[in-house]
Amino acid sequence: MKDEPRSTNLFTKLDSVFIRKEPFGLVLIIAPWNYPVNLTLVPLVGALAAGNCVVLKPSEISQGTEKVLAEVLPQYLDQSCFAVVLGGPQETGQLLEHKFDYIFFTGSPRVGKIVMTAAAKHLTPVTLELGGKNPCYVDDNCDPQTVANRVAWFRYFNAGQTCVAPDYVLCSPEMQERLLPALQSTITRFYGDDPQSSPNLGRIINQKQFQRLRALLGCGRVAIGGQSDESDRYIAPTVLVDVQETEPVMQEEIFGPILPIVNVRSVDEAIEFINRREKPLALYAFSNSSQVVNQMLERTSSGSFGGNEGFTYTTLLSVPFGGVGHSGMGQYHGKFTFDTFSHHRTCLLAPSGLEKLKEIRYPPYTDWNQQLLSWGMGSQSCTLL
Repeated sequence: MKDEPRSTNLFTKLDSVFIRKEPFGLVLIIAPWNYPVNLTLVPLVGALAAGNCVVLKPSEISQGTEKVLAEVLPQYLDQSCFAVVLGGPQETGQLLEHKFDYIFFTGSPRVGKIVMTAAAKHLTPVTLELGGKNPCYVDDNCDPQTVANRVAWFRYFNAGQTCVAPDYVLCSPEMQERLLPALQSTITRFYGDDPQSSPNLGRIINQKQFQRLRALLGCGRVAIGGQSDESDRYIAPTVLVDVQETEPVMQEEIFGPILPIVNVRSVDEAIEFINRREKPLALYAFSNSSQVVNQMLERTSSGSFGGNEGFTYTTLLSVPFGGVGHSGMGQYHGKFTFDTFSHHRTCLLAPSGLEKLKEIRYPPYTDWNQQLLSWGMGSQSCTLL
């Protein structure tokens, strides 16, 4: 939090130059339902640490957590610096009519556009943590069981309701044939012969999301799973094959325990497929060849990237988390959260005297003046313009 001294040039050697981190003021945090504690408290802690006051809007969809947060937070935090607002889309819309100094939103791109439109009316800066269809390329030279273990864990974790989960697999038809039995074996090992009775598999958040996901089961052909139980909001860990790019399961973020496989013939075709779609929040590539992984990294763009691994990078406070393009803007986690909620104010404090030393910068400008100014400012002289 302390002032950060910065370097000077010859003409500012006697001045004090630093960056001061100041709070924006009043911050609105709109949190999602899929990780309703973590994705509410992490930005809240960063905003308060940076010195802001916060209006916190938990998701009404995760009703139990919303209620607990509203009851518990006032017991531990100074109520003069934050408030919890309950309610649904109508209340959120009313909040967005007011002027805030910063808005932090986690959710879908559709709602993100609404938030950004509302913020634009007041020129309010925003961080948008959005989702997207995260590709997962699997090279032919991979060990299918290793890939199955890692992809299944990251896809079905929290019943697939994770913004950085792999959303679909790109691989050759040959790799698909090897991968399917490995995925079946992994799913059975993780969740047993009857995944519905497994204590390690979550449920879909509500009936609306359940109905949406069950409709997606009609895309392509079910190769693994496909069972559902509306009374339990249960959808089995599912793998779809023969999926067409135009089908709904490939047009929207799945956000559930369904994994489509799309066939491509090469890494070039996979990259072309990825690049003609919106930039994803995360991108994963599995290959025994570092050259293939690096190709995928260098020739694509995404909020984050995992080579032969899933979203374990989200556990690291040393790196930022955030999207790019359609998957969001801004970043947070660890100190990056503090930085997000801080205005980095450039400050220069000069002595009130020593005017003779500063007269060279005033007109009229001779050739000698200009040469000396250029020399004194060094490579920074162009900033004079």
